[in-house]
Amino acid sequence: MAQDLDAFRAETREWLEASCPEEMRQPVDGEGDVYWGGRNAEFKNEAQKAWFEACREKGYTVPDWPKEYGGAGLSPAEAKVLRQEMARINARPPLSSFGIWMLGPALLHFGTEGQKQHFLNEIARGEIRWCQGYSEPGSGSDLVSMQTFGEDKGDHWIVNGQKIWTSYADEADWIFCLVRTDKNDKYRGITFMLFDMTNDGVSTKPIKLISGNSPFCETFMDDVKVPKSYGEGIPAYVGEINRGWDVAKYLLGHEREMISGAGNKERSGSLGPKLARNGIDNPVLRAALAEYDIDALAFGCMGEKFLDELKVGKGHPAQPNMMKYAGTELNKQRHELMMSAGGSRALEWESEETSGGTPARSWLRTKANSIEGGTSEVMLNVIAKRILELPGA
Repeated sequence: MAQDLDAFRAETREWLEASCPEEMRQPVDGEGDVYWGGRNAEFKNEAQKAWFEACREKGYTVPDWPKEYGGAGLSPAEAKVLRQEMARINARPPLSSFGIWMLGPALLHFGTEGQKQHFLNEIARGEIRWCQGYSEPGSGSDLVSMQTFGEDKGDHWIVNGQKIWTSYADEADWIFCLVRTDKNDKYRGITFMLFDMTNDGVSTKPIKLISGNSPFCETFMDDVKVPKSYGEGIPAYVGEINRGWDVAKYLLGHEREMISGAGNKERSGSLGPKLARNGIDNPVLRAALAEYDIDALAFGCMGEKFLDELKVGKGHPAQPNMMKYAGTELNKQRHELMMSAGGSRALEWESEETSGGTPARSWLRTKANSIEGGTSEVMLNVIAKRILELPGA
């Protein structure tokens, strides 16, 4: 087995060196550097296109998914080697996607064969961009109090309601959406629906944040017709009707893992050279940088440990909560450090020198990490109860 992995590592290293353009080995510089795929997707440059297409053909947009669903069918050990070798050359992810991070795992676990063949291959090929319809104006941490309702009309539902904090809803092709289909049962009255954002009655409104950007949206559904099936073996809902909360809880774990890693792509030790360009000679800042590097290394080790345990069926269901909370704090720590090192220039808001105030805007964006995907207070409560087994109040 070890020899097989050694051979796979050598083959992977050779393929990466030949396939990953130099431009795709540089740190991501803003939203335009990220490729999300979808109907209206455009590549920033030829390097981004070449890297995506090479990975798509190899199955490396979703390397641990089965080959029949667009993946490479890698074993957990092989997928770990690929991650390590991509990190070694600082290779960017070829495709960013809520379909990969959240909906895909839910479909692999709960979906029908028809759903897997249809939707997973589209996700893997970057042909469809998804958004998530969970939170509502009055239902955030208490998500089961949601009121968006789907009236049963036989072969379809008529959906009315509103979602909020829908990331990139204005850019998405489809939405995976929690819809109440039974008002008499709080938990067993929710259906996990899939529908096209171009349906009549679906509209979005971006929400401007303190960073000046608008990645979140309000999403409105006014008499939206959602069919119960998109063809033979392809229902428009995941799992069972009225049992969507089971799917929602499963997906939340993957969302929290995704958020924990968002912004924490800097490898341990990589911030030093970046900040050195700003002339760090303050001993307090240098000590803070060393502390960050230690925390980043520990976070990476924790993530690898949890992933290995999950692959062999030994993962604790509250581990994603630990990852989400720790990742949130680490990302905030990283941006605080970068702002401190940047001095007054980092506070600049619009100049070309700071790419339109990227440092300040990114720092302000991290404040949302403590709220999205479950507030830090909720995460700490779950950790206290489920892992530390502390008594309730």
